[in-house]
Order: sequence, then C-alpha cells, then structure tokens
Amino acid sequence: MIASFFRKSGHIATVSLEDSRTVTALWYTTICLPKVIAEVRKNNSKRRIILHQDNASSHKASLTMDYLKREKIELMTHCPYSPDLAPNDFFLFPLMKNKMRGQRFNNPEEAIEAYKYHVSAVSLSEWHKCFENWFIRMQKCIDASGEYFEKQ
Repeated sequence: MIASFFRKSGHIATVSLEDSRTVTALWYTTICLPKVIAEVRKNNSKRRIILHQDNASSHKASLTMDYLKREKIELMTHCPYSPDLAPNDFFLFPLMKNKMRGQRFNNPEEAIEAYKYHVSAVSLSEWHKCFENWFIRMQKCIDASGEYFEKQ
C-alpha cells in the first residue's frame, strides 16, 4: 500500500505502508502526512497548504482532523461516493497500472521503486492536464449540487 501526493507541478511524495498493514489515522498522522508536509514546506515553512483527500475513515478521523488543524492545513471538501473526483483514482493509479502492467517484482520494495520511477517520469503537461480534468470534474459535481452523476 502506498499514498501518493502531488500538485499541479508534479509529484511531491510517495509514502509506503510497511508489511501490508491497514491505513489508520495513527499511521496517516504520524508517518504519512508529516513526510508530505515537510516536503511541501521544505523551502517555505509558512507555505499555505490546501489538501484534497477522499472520505476514507483514516482521513476523516478526529485524530487526523486535529492534526490538520494543528498544522494549519486547509481541507477541500470531497463529496461522498465520488471516486471520480480523486486525482489518484482517475489519473495517477490508472496511469501507473498501465505503465507497470506485466512487470514482475521479487519483493514489495522493488514494486514501490518501480512505481516511484514511473511517477517521476510523468511530464509536467500530463500533471497540468490532470488538474484541468479535476477542475472540470469538480465543476460537474458543483453543478449537480454534490449529487452523484454518471461519467459523461
């Protein structure tokens, strides 16, 4: 299991979950998010961060909400039952699945390294297209008043 974070200009960080464990709010707030936030704020410790995450239980847990508040990280709303609004789900994971199809790995670490390699090879124009597509998807959701809609 991995968590990938990116912005319009490209990949920020990939954090792997060791030993096939479950993603919990404790892991998310003590291991995953601190790595990502440190990377985002590397050159500017006061940088404003607006995070978009789906509605997974580890993302919505009070431990996570408290952590985000302490770190002054703003959250974008994610409509329920809308995997088509998560860029990892509609862009990054399908792209990586296609690039890694047919490859075999001797251990999980090799697979994670291959994933990171392919993510780093995504061009700036592809990241820009992802975000343009994301904004279009978000607008459709706004136009539908947050109700579920079929892909159009």
